[in-house]
Amino acid sequence: MRRSLVIAAVLLALSFVLVGGPSMLLSLSTGQLTAEDPAPKKPTPEVVSFDDSESGFWEYLSPREGFQKRSPINVIVRGDVDDIERILTESGGGDWSEINESEEEAVPDTYALTGGENVSENETDSAADATNDSATNTTADATNDSATNTTANATNDSATNTTANATNDSADNTTADEPPADERRGRIPSLNWGEADGGVRYAYIDPGPNESGYWTTETLQLEDGNYYGQRYHIRLYESPNEDDDWVAMQTHSEHFDWFTLQHRVHGSQSAQRKVESNFMAHPQVDVQDDVSRIYLDNGNSSDADGWATLVELAGFLVIPTLVGIRSGRRAADAASDAGRSAEQVRQRTPDAIDDHLTDVDRRRIAAAYDRVEVGHLLLVVAVVALYLGVRAAGIFLEHRAEFLTPHQIAALLYPVIGIGIPVATYLIARGLTRRLDAAVVAAGSLAVAVWLDYGMLGVDALPLEVVVQRMLVVVALGLIAGGAAKRAARDSKFNDMLLVGTAMWLLVLVGTLFGYL
Repeated sequence: MRRSLVIAAVLLALSFVLVGGPSMLLSLSTGQLTAEDPAPKKPTPEVVSFDDSESGFWEYLSPREGFQKRSPINVIVRGDVDDIERILTESGGGDWSEINESEEEAVPDTYALTGGENVSENETDSAADATNDSATNTTADATNDSATNTTANATNDSATNTTANATNDSADNTTADEPPADERRGRIPSLNWGEADGGVRYAYIDPGPNESGYWTTETLQLEDGNYYGQRYHIRLYESPNEDDDWVAMQTHSEHFDWFTLQHRVHGSQSAQRKVESNFMAHPQVDVQDDVSRIYLDNGNSSDADGWATLVELAGFLVIPTLVGIRSGRRAADAASDAGRSAEQVRQRTPDAIDDHLTDVDRRRIAAAYDRVEVGHLLLVVAVVALYLGVRAAGIFLEHRAEFLTPHQIAALLYPVIGIGIPVATYLIARGLTRRLDAAVVAAGSLAVAVWLDYGMLGVDALPLEVVVQRMLVVVALGLIAGGAAKRAARDSKFNDMLLVGTAMWLLVLVGTLFGYL
């Protein structure tokens, strides 16, 4: 029992070092918890409008018809929604496509074990709810007496228009993006998700004088990426008046979390930069005159900084063109440079690391080497391959098996995570001798698999509850491996470590699916 407690303590420390610590240091949103906004002090906040428009919009989206500061608007285009869609879907800067109901976003109730409809408040946002009580009404041409126009990557203390390419002395290069996600029109027309409405986001629109404001859902949604991998998502909300040419957009990036069967929004800046660059790459868009930044003061969630991209397309006639040749050449040059850099690193690798080792160091390395068994390597390969294999298989089936619905793909692959990983760990660990070695290798392998997965998806921000859940499953898998080792099983196959690890694994996964974690 004492040995089991020591191993459990080691696993807890290891999970913090490998999962919790790096998450808290690197994640932009780890310390932030999603909470309900307090009742707004103003029943109807001020709206963003333009000098030549009667209508306007509130600078946030909300999961319900109420003023909750959940999703800051971060791109505004002065033009027609059809032109916007044509630029994004037909230019060479991305692979945007319209989302349909078959690719409705997965939220906690999407795969619920208890049934019920998807509800928008269950959608997992990586960003904290905004708490700014007053929304600053800023126009597209607003300038502050103490500030000057700067370029697109700037942030200014006084909310001025900024052009698309400059930097400001008062801020880092940032873009206003944010975290809530959902989907409705899409790339796999044979799939049908039915009445899912978990990802709905409402925009508050004010038509102008003598008319009442109202809440509305999006005019259009676009995506670029994979449902079971990582993707960028845009919601577009069109002006209510024909003479007021503006489209408010909310952009963010998200990934599918196989442990929770949900889409996790992990930021908005990269999505905003992508949309901005797509417009800037169009040959009929003048980078200096047609792309700028305005300050909406809605940057208090995730990595959003309160600045929105403003693109001028008013009166713009979009003619389909072929673009992207230059970017392709740049990519080829970059690949060539990367190859040369790698060769230089190999040439500079030191040949005499051994000169820095003492005799004590050599004895310790030799002792550790003697403890390594083939089973340790097999355990590492099995855990990493199963975890990453599920990610790859989901993306493959999404594109190749159109006869499968998203629910069916999840039903096929989730057992590999929930059952396959612990079973494979138990079977391989039975051939290992030492309990601590087996536990550390299994826990470390799962932690490495998690970070490799996040690295491939480009995830750099995690909510705190996800970090805690990953730490718990890492500890649980380590206990299962330690309990299966020969020295733990010599008295009983069903020892304390194995039972506790199995119970912990089941409780964490089931609790996650039921929404308790």
